[in-house]
Amino acid sequence: MTIKIDLNILPVFIAVVEEHNFRAAADRLGITRSAVSQMIRKLEDQLGIALFTRTTRSVKLTEAGEHLFSQVHTQLDNVHSSLENVASHKTPRGLLKIAATSIAEPFLSGQFIVEFSKKHPEIELDITVTDDEFDIVKAGFDAGVRLGDSLEQDMVALPISGLQRDMVVASPDYLIQHGKPNHPKDLLSHRCIGWRPKLNSSPYYWEFNENGKGFDVSVEPQITTNDIRLMLRVALAGGGITFATEEVFQPYIKVGTLIPLLEEFLPTFSGFYFFYPNRENMAPKLRAMVNFVKTWEQT
Repeated sequence: MTIKIDLNILPVFIAVVEEHNFRAAADRLGITRSAVSQMIRKLEDQLGIALFTRTTRSVKLTEAGEHLFSQVHTQLDNVHSSLENVASHKTPRGLLKIAATSIAEPFLSGQFIVEFSKKHPEIELDITVTDDEFDIVKAGFDAGVRLGDSLEQDMVALPISGLQRDMVVASPDYLIQHGKPNHPKDLLSHRCIGWRPKLNSSPYYWEFNENGKGFDVSVEPQITTNDIRLMLRVALAGGGITFATEEVFQPYIKVGTLIPLLEEFLPTFSGFYFFYPNRENMAPKLRAMVNFVKTWEQT
């Protein structure tokens, strides 16, 4: 039996899935909430099955809804990419949405973004800085930037930095008052400033290596934050010892406002990658960014 459905409803369905809310989907599409509700109800009636479980605060996909979303989302993206290819001709344009981890200093430093924007003035960048790890395609992003060890296997990944290294630092004033730790375990008796990637998560583990063997030190930070900038400010003000990737601290180490510690215990690890879904048709705006990343890595 052939089921006839209104294909114009599918973008509305996808918007509700990505926004987890009828009103937010309506705002995104520029239509009323009641119109969204009516179209979803019509789609469910045409299919003869519920696609969402509704509550007063949010909507959640049923098993059938999950299956439909997985089938149509990629197909519609390919259609949109094909249309953009036709409409854009040789000039990439449009909105490019990227999710980047807050510690991706090579990408977030400013120069990368400014140079790309100069080269492609008709591409509008929307960059969300987040340390949550999620499905960027399902969340409506075109691409992302993360450390290499946290990438999904079905993504295409391009290096945007070399190998990284964590670093332990403190201000000269703190070290004058409290002394330097000689071994990572000495950190347990120091005032530490911790970082956590998101709400309600545990502070980031401080990882070290000695004689080829890795180990963690479970410091108990006196101050913990999810904001790298606040962590830096507290360390610069003499608030304690802190821990992050080397590039975060490098400008301050150069001028002597932060002092590196325990360097012999800190190995290198995988760098940052620009990643995006492997699709048959890549939108010109994304292809422009991919080509720019390749050029940037070579400079």
